Amino acid sequence: MTPPYRATANVDPRLTIDLARHYVRIALGHVSREYPHKADHVMDGPGDVYLPRRAHPVFYGSFDWHSCVHGFWLLVRLRRMFPAMPEAAAIEALIDERFADDNIRAELAYLARASSRGFERPYGWAWLLKLAAELRADTSPRARPWASSLAPLADAFAARFKAFLPLQTYPVRAGSHANSAFALILASDYAASHGDQALHDALVRSARAWFGTNAGAQAWEPSGEDFLSPTLCAAQAMRRLLPDDEFRAWLARYLPELHAAAPASLFIPAIVSDRSDGRIGHLDGLNLSRAWAWRDLAGVLAGKAREAALAAAQAHLDAGMPHVAGDYMGEHWLATYAVLAMSER
Repeated sequence: MTPPYRATANVDPRLTIDLARHYVRIALGHVSREYPHKADHVMDGPGDVYLPRRAHPVFYGSFDWHSCVHGFWLLVRLRRMFPAMPEAAAIEALIDERFADDNIRAELAYLARASSRGFERPYGWAWLLKLAAELRADTSPRARPWASSLAPLADAFAARFKAFLPLQTYPVRAGSHANSAFALILASDYAASHGDQALHDALVRSARAWFGTNAGAQAWEPSGEDFLSPTLCAAQAMRRLLPDDEFRAWLARYLPELHAAAPASLFIPAIVSDRSDGRIGHLDGLNLSRAWAWRDLAGVLAGKAREAALAAAQAHLDAGMPHVAGDYMGEHWLATYAVLAMSER
């Protein structure tokens, strides 16, 4: 199959310290940039004025709340991977400042508003838990107070998942923030790192109910503003939440032609026509998140199916990596997905 795009020379799928430092500098530049800002805010009355830094003193930057959360995840992940990088001191000073107890309490107070019930559900919820899991994985003395400071906020979002999942009869299969499977993926990392068996069990029940009988996925994607693959996210969620043998049997029913690189739509990187348009620019993120998904799934595949998955991962990296920086509409979030693709297997 000849890809319908001009690939660069193959991107090195390894995350080097030079690339990590580049991404850290990008993130340090946007997690403290308050404007432009896209709010997820319900006004309860004419006096309910929203100012990002006042409402969210921890996560006010990066264009929107959830992007700021995963900007911090990127900083914590890369500091843990490369603790000697020159930028580590700036990361530490920033987190010390933002994770102050008063700031965490203000974030919790915003969540306590009756009209905040659906705030950032489920994407922001999941990324906050992913950040907490990353802090738990960092065993350095410097990181322990950060994990403790964030814990009340993580507890609140874990509780929201446990209350909401039994109410969600059907999954959302969109290729963007509302995607249910993606939320399961990130929340499962938190459940594992924190030993939250109740959350893990809730995630498993939802995954089985939503995707357990799925077979012969058609993969009618991408849509015009996807940054996630609904088809591959479901597979990643099931990989994390099912026993290995059960998952392999499920995957054989779900995507029975992987060995033949089919459905073809999953193996062809998306074309991005206008990176200054935030929604069209999502498709750069789709290329990166698919690279992550294919590298993830390759770990349980063999033979031609594994070869096809690894080739697809490389093609999507080649398509997405040159566009992580440039226009702010992509720059405030794309590096996160590049790091996922290159540091999670």
